[in-house]
Amino acid sequence: MTPNGNAIRAIRVAQKLSLRALSDRTGLNRGYLSRIERGLIREPAAGRVEAIAQAMCVPTEAITHKEMT
Repeated sequence: MTPNGNAIRAIRVAQKLSLRALSDRTGLNRGYLSRIERGLIREPAAGRVEAIAQAMCVPTEAITHKEMT
């Protein structure tokens, strides 16, 4: 599952969530979340991507790249 950092940031900003608030909701480090948003972490554990989606109340598909087959 590859996270779409641009989508995560856009949704977070639209919801007026700071990285600190998202960190508090997910239990993930702010620096880690920032690196995901910037595309520096391409293959995080699926549970972490799901935690981000759940914290922002969006489906996981909204914050991941579609698989190319």
